[in-house]
Amino acid sequence: MSSSSAASGISPIADAAPVSLCAREPHVPADRLVAEMVPPPRFDSVRFSTYIPDPNQPSQFEAVKVLEGFAGGLGGAHAVTGGKRGFFGFGKGKDKSTDKKKAKGAKGAKAPAGPRGVYLDGGYGVGKTHLLASLWHATPAEPSLKAFGTFVELTNLVGALGFQQTVQTLSNHRLLCIDEFELDDPGDTVLVSSLLRKLVDAGVALAATSNTLPGKLGEGRFAAVDFLREIQGLSAHFRTLRIDGEDYRHRGLPEAPAPYSEEQVTKAAYATAGASLDDFPQMLEHLARVHPSRYGALTDGLNAVCLTDVRPVPDQSTALRLVVLADRLYDREVPVLASGLPFDQLFSEDMLNGGYRKKYFRAISRLTALARDGKRLVESA
Repeated sequence: MSSSSAASGISPIADAAPVSLCAREPHVPADRLVAEMVPPPRFDSVRFSTYIPDPNQPSQFEAVKVLEGFAGGLGGAHAVTGGKRGFFGFGKGKDKSTDKKKAKGAKGAKAPAGPRGVYLDGGYGVGKTHLLASLWHATPAEPSLKAFGTFVELTNLVGALGFQQTVQTLSNHRLLCIDEFELDDPGDTVLVSSLLRKLVDAGVALAATSNTLPGKLGEGRFAAVDFLREIQGLSAHFRTLRIDGEDYRHRGLPEAPAPYSEEQVTKAAYATAGASLDDFPQMLEHLARVHPSRYGALTDGLNAVCLTDVRPVPDQSTALRLVVLADRLYDREVPVLASGLPFDQLFSEDMLNGGYRKKYFRAISRLTALARDGKRLVESA
């Protein structure tokens, strides 16, 4: 039982008292990291047909059209040899070497010239992840032959398996989708760029979205130039799709509910089966003891996250860990209920004006969406 629930004296109403994230220290084996490289639960049912383009943004309609064609070109035994036309219709059809390539298999195949992937360029909340997940679902291949993960999850996979084993594991895939490609970590960018070069040589198709480089955020929300430069030699393999628009999470939706009292949050936690209840500062301290690759497992089985005494995060390292947790909660559609300060006061002005500004605004946006979902927990408690 958390300190806040003990202090309240409230008896459990649900089948069991809420759990505490601070009591969880999950271990995630490497094989689970590979098996979980699929679109997160929030995007299980998304398809191109469920993406609703903004009528005022022609680029959104164009993105759907191009990606549908891209997915259609990924049929066959392997991306290198499968289709009669190249990606985006740029190919010239089957050539005389096709049968030889099939005989050699993926390991001996070399990528054809021209675009081998697509990069979705746009601000947060324009539906890039929805489109990326729709591409994964639309690609005609078994789930084991296509992978989907964030940049952080991909680097975690390399850390768990080693570089060569990761190359071997992913080389027979038809498609690798990378969400939120991290342009703000030069070391990891070089690592992943090297990995992608190996995978392109093996015939794997690529699709990516990214954030923006530090110091570039004041120049606009788009990052295509930065992305194509940072992937070091792979730019010729990508076609860029710019997706304009406003953050859909605030498009025509009500404002986020104001924080609740500690008593309301605690009561809702006890009334909700599968809820967690934690003091926010204590939870932040616990995140420092759990590797970010395990934050998804940290939330396994939760139907709601209830937090008391939300206050500004104390430093940038803590803030970046909170961003990862917010992403995992959002992926899993876990409602959040909180007391204390509203989520738009989590990060200091210096943080919101600094190099990781985009990450922090994404976290605020996602936590705000989850707070809307959490409102019903108080209403039903």
